[in-house]
This record gives sequence, C-alpha cells and structure tokens, in this order.
Amino acid sequence: MRKLIAFDDDTFDKLKQLGRDRMATIQELADEAFADLLRKHGVPIDLKDALRKSASPSNAPTKKSTASMPSKPRAGR
Repeated sequence: MRKLIAFDDDTFDKLKQLGRDRMATIQELADEAFADLLRKHGVPIDLKDALRKSASPSNAPTKKSTASMPSKPRAGR
C-alpha cells in the first residue's frame, strides 16, 4: 500500500543524510520509526510479535483466591 507523508525541507534533508550515513533508504528509516512507535504503545507489529505478547506470563489469566469469597450456606444445617 502506498501512502504519502510530507516533511519540511530541513527534516527531509536530515533524514536523507541519516539514510546515507546508515546506508538505508528513507523507507527503511520510516519502517524502523513506525515499528518503534507501535512497540512503544504496545501494539504488536506482526503475527510473531502478537503471539509472543499473548504468550507472555503477564497476560496469563489469574485465579481468584477462594479465601476471599463468601461461603455458601449449606442446606440442612
């Protein structure tokens, strides 16, 4: 999918220079920047990342303690 993003001249010049320094294209720099942004906000980047996140221990369901639950009255007492 193709989308356009506008940069001011100074920012674009700095991005071009960074690309030259790192031997990367503007597209590669943009891919890295957007992946970092998504990661920062906890959005999975791809299927592998989504599976890893869903399998992490912090996402595991927790069991509620039965000690804090009121006991039910028993019939016949």
